Amino acid sequence: MSGASLLQKASAAVLAVLARAVTGVRPIWAGTSPNGPLRIYFANHASHGDFILVCTCLHLAERGRTAAVAGADYWNAGPVRRFIAGRLLRTVLVERNWVERRVDPMEVMLAALDAGESLIFFPEGTRNMTEEPLLRFRSGLYNLAAARPEVELVPCWIENMSRVLPKGAFLPIPLLCRVVFGAPLKLENGEDRKVFLDRARVALLALAPRKDGTPQ
Repeated sequence: MSGASLLQKASAAVLAVLARAVTGVRPIWAGTSPNGPLRIYFANHASHGDFILVCTCLHLAERGRTAAVAGADYWNAGPVRRFIAGRLLRTVLVERNWVERRVDPMEVMLAALDAGESLIFFPEGTRNMTEEPLLRFRSGLYNLAAARPEVELVPCWIENMSRVLPKGAFLPIPLLCRVVFGAPLKLENGEDRKVFLDRARVALLALAPRKDGTPQ
């Protein structure tokens, strides 16, 4: 194992301990088991700590083969962020600016899947800073499902993380969190892109707590 891999493994263990200490995060495996085939965990996105929380909920072996898809424009902005993304975290960095990008994001993500990496993916494409529970899904999840139909698509609802680490905050606020893992989805033969994305969005929203705070 390389030095970088050892550093990432140690960092993941430390971050998992810290995440549990701050959030008391509790995984709810509502529609699937913790262990399974190659997966894309697709989740709501309101905080830079979202993928850490999902990783914390995974079993050790699954965590070791799972990488978060993140924006290269953010994580490559400055040496500290580059070090965190490149050395401490297991990230697959994609260039989101279609005008300036040099590599197609699909090529990067498919290469990671083909190398045996499960992915944590945010289909909204950016953090949700609105009052809406979930933004419109962009096409990436459909494109991945069409290109690699054998990969399981597991919806994951992250609860309260936007309040633990709100935008602009440096230190987290202690608050109980949950990650609810739903039943895997598959792209149906001939299924229209919009129909699939709407179905995936509904499946993710179904895992969110009710307005009174109780689980669905």
